[in-house]
Amino acid sequence: WYQRRVREAVVSTQSTGTLNMAEPSGITNLDRRDPFADVMEEQEDGVQKEDIHIRIQQRNGRKTLTTIQGISQSYDLKRIIKAVKKEFHCNGTVVDHPEYGEVLQLQGDQRKNVKDFLSAIGIARVEQIKVHGF
Repeated sequence: WYQRRVREAVVSTQSTGTLNMAEPSGITNLDRRDPFADVMEEQEDGVQKEDIHIRIQQRNGRKTLTTIQGISQSYDLKRIIKAVKKEFHCNGTVVDHPEYGEVLQLQGDQRKNVKDFLSAIGIARVEQIKVHGF
């Protein structure tokens, strides 16, 4: 259809000598608004503004649970947890906490690993990641 429109425009230009601008060009939304402006207001250099808190909880015996709270909702938490599980060979899930919102939970003491991972992929700077526990 595009080639047909170009041919019609060329033919009409050749016959009249001017390009007929009254015909709709099919191009819409030509305003100069930046489509990513609202995302860039929230994120600076691809990094979120809020702090991320990494905590450890003691389960039974030697078993521990690592929780990550404060990751921005603009990120897909399920994809993050999938990458972390694959990287550190542990199980994990996304839990909806009534007070803190969505929290990532990992089996074992993964505090240092998660801190390095989040800063390496650019979700947060090192000074934004707070590690709690023991």
